[in-house]
Amino acid sequence: MGLGTGHGAPTGHGAPTRRAVLTAGLAAAAVTASLTAGCSRHGTAGDDGRAPQSSTPTPSRRQATGSVLAVKIDNVAAARPQTGLDAADVVYAEQVEGGLSRLMAVYATRLPEVVGPVRSARESDLELLRQFDRPTLAFSGAQKKLLPLIRRAPLRPESPAQASGAYYRGSGRPAPHNLYLRPAELMPDGAPGRTALTTGFRYGPAPAGGTVTASRTVRYPAARFTFTWSAGRNGWLVSMDGTPARTTAGNRPAPATVVVQHVRVTKSTYHDVLGNYTPFTETVGTGKAEVLRDGRSYEATWSRPQATDGTTFTGADGSPVNFADGQVWVVFAKA
Repeated sequence: MGLGTGHGAPTGHGAPTRRAVLTAGLAAAAVTASLTAGCSRHGTAGDDGRAPQSSTPTPSRRQATGSVLAVKIDNVAAARPQTGLDAADVVYAEQVEGGLSRLMAVYATRLPEVVGPVRSARESDLELLRQFDRPTLAFSGAQKKLLPLIRRAPLRPESPAQASGAYYRGSGRPAPHNLYLRPAELMPDGAPGRTALTTGFRYGPAPAGGTVTASRTVRYPAARFTFTWSAGRNGWLVSMDGTPARTTAGNRPAPATVVVQHVRVTKSTYHDVLGNYTPFTETVGTGKAEVLRDGRSYEATWSRPQATDGTTFTGADGSPVNFADGQVWVVFAKA
């Protein structure tokens, strides 16, 4: 089931036993969820540019009612410009092997025609996605030992092994930076709508105070994000690794709200083919955060008591820190 070139191809701190808790939680959730989330399907690493193989290929299925679409998106220089990133409601940025970064784009209010390049999933994604009701996860594959955990998770895993017709290899880029997704193939009922965004975020008027902020940079060992306020766009222009970010359509992402969320980052038990261990980003717990909106920065505390909860952000006086209407970027920074 090869992936050919498609038409229109673009040229806080948790407990020390967090991983054990996550594994146990996923196993418990699997009692009811795994039968419909694909626990009997076959997976593959699928991140080397070759078409993943499955002994039981299946066509795309109908989406779960109210299910968001989460897509793992490549973010190294060879993968840019990305496609469909500006249509996401929320974009999460996390550190991966070698100090590089990867994105997870979440779609609820609209679906772009194409999204990509699509890359592999990480253990941290499973905890992050528990906040949604059986989300659809589009990814190119995963480390072999992680695949059983993904299949047991209360989500709908959709790699090319499960839905080959939804993916294609674009022209003009080398593998593995050329795998693209047609979201409509996974979401035939269309975008589920804003109510599916059970993130815990609150939107409304800006809080009092704040610090005038022209730009904010978050650094990983081998990557960095810079957000520069643009009054004309009423948002924060995104730059990655010192280069202005653009989509293949020429648009510059300019999220209305940017969150720098300080989290505990530990070493996962999983690693890449070079032996680099995958960072595990803990998104359950509490910690410090910075909320950027309307050209100002607001200090906040984030809280997510359980994996099934959304994340709330409160100011020093205990009141919620409202986000501005529009796209939100959440960058996980090591506490």
